[in-house]
Amino acid sequence: MAHVPGSSFAEKVFTTDQIIRVGIVGAGEVAQTTHLPTLGLLSHLYKVVALCDVSRNLLEHCGAKFHLSKEDLHLEASDLIKRADVDLVLVIAADEYHASVAVQAADAGKHVFIEKPMTLTTKDAQDIIDAQKRNNVIIWIGYMRRYAAAFVEAVKIVKSMKKIEYARVRDIIGYNFLFVNQSGFFPVRFSDIPDSAKDDLKARSQAAALASLGEKRASNPEEVSTWRLLCSLGSHDLSAMRELLGPPKGVLGAGRHGTWITALFDYGDFVTTYETGHDSVGSFDAHLEVYGDGKRVRVDYDTPYVKGLPITLTVAESDASGAYVERVIRPTYEDCYTLQYQALHDAIFGNGQVKCTPEDAAQELRTIGLVMDAITPP
Repeated sequence: MAHVPGSSFAEKVFTTDQIIRVGIVGAGEVAQTTHLPTLGLLSHLYKVVALCDVSRNLLEHCGAKFHLSKEDLHLEASDLIKRADVDLVLVIAADEYHASVAVQAADAGKHVFIEKPMTLTTKDAQDIIDAQKRNNVIIWIGYMRRYAAAFVEAVKIVKSMKKIEYARVRDIIGYNFLFVNQSGFFPVRFSDIPDSAKDDLKARSQAAALASLGEKRASNPEEVSTWRLLCSLGSHDLSAMRELLGPPKGVLGAGRHGTWITALFDYGDFVTTYETGHDSVGSFDAHLEVYGDGKRVRVDYDTPYVKGLPITLTVAESDASGAYVERVIRPTYEDCYTLQYQALHDAIFGNGQVKCTPEDAAQELRTIGLVMDAITPP
């Protein structure tokens, strides 16, 4: 039995039968900088018992760093999934493998966590939805920004608004390495990936682009690059936007230039501006802001690669005297990966709901399709 500090007056008590045993498929940068460290700190809730990757050198490195034995390292996902001591399979492999691994894990009776995006195609999304229903397991999609306490509070405020006038979603950030290199987690990568694995990934990537974009756009590298940016970074923004405002009716217009994308979403009574892009400036400018009912409600995110940076809620309005008043609320220093894993643990033990379900995540594919069609009609 473990005793975890709850407050100066009480303790939260967790028994060993509440520890969820985790097998992770994919040991890349995101696993090394966020998931493995976070799960290690949540040792009263989770225990990583197995790890899988196509790189043998990476497996050996992560095994030594995160205290896994050689017997717990696997080159094949199927070997990890069939283990009796795995309760939850984390799918953090390349996006092209999310559906095949998730369905296999669900069919083996495991709960599943899938890093965003859930999938790249509607067919794969439906396969995951069907697997969840068929096996009655939890399949959780990793949109961790939606578990930030500041965002949860913002949703309550926005949902209570009588009239929204305008909204803005912005995610303009420096390249990942600018933050990862300062994170203190020191992720590594190796070049010992078999040619057969590279060829398979390339073939899956091309097939996904063809299925989602059609032959003409799938043959254009710029179109594919735009689509992949929307599926990766963009899916965070579009998912949070949808919870905050609901699904858009359509796209009034969209444009792109290199790694920069702008879109205008039609919400009937108001318009939402979406801006995203990458550059070489070490700044993380990610926020959602809603204007309505005489107030402005804004959630600001910082990079998730540096643990403990605050996510804030700002409410701005004029008081009865006409004076401008701005409240900045920092509900907690707990990062949204930690909050997400705590919510997942509650859900698995029947004490909470699954917000980011497969059906929920599948809606991002529709929104991404609307933006792509507005940029370049199929």
